[in-house]
Amino acid sequence: MIDPDRSHPPQEESVLVDMSRAELADYRSTQTVPADFADFWQRTLAEAAAHDLDVRTRPVPTGLSTLEVHDVTFRGYAGQDVRAWLRLPAGATAALPTVVEYVGYGGGRGHPLAGLLWASAGFAHLQMDNRGQGSSWSVGETPDPAVVGPQVPGVLTRGIGDPADHYYRRLLTDAVRAVDAARALPQVDADRVAVLGSSQGGGAALAVAGLRDDLAAVVAFVPFLCDFPRATRITDAYPYREVADYLATHRESVDRVHRTLAYVDGVNFARRATAPALFSVALMDAVCPPSTVYAAFNEYAGPRDLLVWEYNGHEGGGVVDDARALEFLHAHLG
Repeated sequence: MIDPDRSHPPQEESVLVDMSRAELADYRSTQTVPADFADFWQRTLAEAAAHDLDVRTRPVPTGLSTLEVHDVTFRGYAGQDVRAWLRLPAGATAALPTVVEYVGYGGGRGHPLAGLLWASAGFAHLQMDNRGQGSSWSVGETPDPAVVGPQVPGVLTRGIGDPADHYYRRLLTDAVRAVDAARALPQVDADRVAVLGSSQGGGAALAVAGLRDDLAAVVAFVPFLCDFPRATRITDAYPYREVADYLATHRESVDRVHRTLAYVDGVNFARRATAPALFSVALMDAVCPPSTVYAAFNEYAGPRDLLVWEYNGHEGGGVVDDARALEFLHAHLG
């Protein structure tokens, strides 16, 4: 475990928004694995794979001289179109190590001139859009055409009555297919692909790591979608609060809702993941409480390390997280 801040003695027994450092290190989630978890996801991904990826690209004029950007469309869940940006070092001729990035809650793939770090570092960078999101803080262009029942505003409770209908079944399938789409591109070295994201994007990266065995590395900053049994009961912050709001009116649906959430919980994916992983956690994070991040980290089945930010909230380590991730990705992707 990495503690980046050595400017003062660590307060091992202090409780910030959650548990003490000692308790976090030993914490285990009560989340259970549904008996058909593996079959559910194998069937879901097989249904998606029945559709051709149909990867389409077109160059986007940006005025940049060191990077180039392409608009990418591929077929994700149920063969539905998903958008992405592909950013590349200008003039690259060899197939490149690649970072597939997933976006945080409420956002979309954003502007083609945003998010230039990974391509500037020499990687091919595929940034996937979030279906049905992209209206809160960055633009998205991928619809979520599913027909579902009642939900709290947001996407966390969309289709929450049944795992087959739940929003994250669709989004996480898109995320797995995004790796396939990246590998289909001539600019990508298929043997050197990593997944990365923050918050919801970090949760998606963990899910993909648990559903694939061919990743070179995983980066999950302050991941969302982890340890729902605890997260939905200890924080009033959204998006986890959406579940509490839903259950405040759907009083008799508690067991059914938590059964659905077990199929998309990062804890259950972490138990299956084997690629080298870098996590980050912020000990004053009320959005993704630190115990929920430790719940996934402590179960992660592959090599793992953790950046701990003692005095930060959901912003985590910010640009320093990125700097550490660059070191990690260069080490594992070359």
